[in-house]
Amino acid sequence: MNKRMIKYIGISLLVALASCKKNYLDPSGPSSSQALSTPNALTDVAVGLQNWYTAGRGGLVYNTITADGLLTNQLYCVNAGNTDEAQLGNGGAAVLNTNGMVTGIWSVSNKIIYDANRVLAQVSKVVADKNYASGLTAYTSIFKAMAIADMATYWDHIPAGVGSPTSDSSVSFETAAQGYQDALKVINDALAAIAANPISAAFQANIPNPNSIDIPNTLYALKARYSLLAGNYADALTAAQQVNRSVKSVFGYNSVATNPIFTLATSTNNIFQPIDSTMGLPVGLQPDAGDKREPFFIAISATLPRYRLNGFFNTTTASIPVYLPGEMMLIMAESYTRQGDLVNGANWLDSVVLKTPAKDPFGVGAGGATPVTYTDQDDLLNQIYKHRAIELFMSGLRLADERRFARPVTERKRTYLPYPFVERNGNSNTPPDPTF
Repeated sequence: MNKRMIKYIGISLLVALASCKKNYLDPSGPSSSQALSTPNALTDVAVGLQNWYTAGRGGLVYNTITADGLLTNQLYCVNAGNTDEAQLGNGGAAVLNTNGMVTGIWSVSNKIIYDANRVLAQVSKVVADKNYASGLTAYTSIFKAMAIADMATYWDHIPAGVGSPTSDSSVSFETAAQGYQDALKVINDALAAIAANPISAAFQANIPNPNSIDIPNTLYALKARYSLLAGNYADALTAAQQVNRSVKSVFGYNSVATNPIFTLATSTNNIFQPIDSTMGLPVGLQPDAGDKREPFFIAISATLPRYRLNGFFNTTTASIPVYLPGEMMLIMAESYTRQGDLVNGANWLDSVVLKTPAKDPFGVGAGGATPVTYTDQDDLLNQIYKHRAIELFMSGLRLADERRFARPVTERKRTYLPYPFVERNGNSNTPPDPTF
């Protein structure tokens, strides 16, 4: 493990962070300017962002994948004693404003955005090496953009910023759609930075698992993802075409910093498991017989529960992809289709449907034998949704997809989450909770 990550392993993610105007600084420690006065100090804070995002039960990897899976019927709660997960599995009014996962996604996202802003504001002032600076900017921007987009996925309005720790003013809110645009601006600024000054090897060597996150490809992949979610189909298509689909970009784990879903759910069989081999999809959209993605993601057990977590959650050290090559192919399929080019849309969907596990860097392949057939644009979009749901099982993307594709509300437990009390009690601008 990289020494910078070790420094952050002891940090508890189960923090009682308050609203987005809360002071995240340690009052007993150095001032912000003192703490971020050297390239090494900035890099330490940036590396901390990855730990906040990926580690343990409080990290966004566990909470966003789990919340998405429970809300969209991919997963079910094995033990109702896990109150937070059980509430999400029950959905509706059962999801309380005090729910630990709801509060965790909100608070950790704001924490990441706040710390990322501190780093980004200091880079040009502190780091003389422009190539090191561009790497630091790009790496930090990845986590800031993901945190903004995660909030836009789970709430219909999100904070328009993170308030100053020295101010009592409450932060205003903006629509989730604007949140995706904000995430895209972060990504575009980072892409401009590395285009002007390629990332130095010195910076790459200073981040955890330096070969795990491919920064340029990840930036383009996130640009494609968030452009699609924002309805910017031409931009989504262009960005997806820039991604080298043979290159892996993952959140890496090891025996110290373990895969949180394996550690908490798979190995214990005490929190959640897949609902069944349908992947939570209705009749007509379920995996076809022989679809090799279903056994990749879902293992069959001789003992109850019959359906078990597999795929990227089956060992202590299993890496979790930041994005899948198949996601980029499906983004191209959808972008072409929504712009009226059904031929290219169907061709890119075929590239996913016909892809064998051996042809995918992660081993995710349907292995279909025949190309798709469709009657019109709506039918093709319906099939794209089906294959996104299967190819991207337990990726944290289905709730947003269900909204985008106007799927019936009966297929999910909630459309958006309620606002946590830690925000509502400290910010008078907090919008009313969504009814569902």
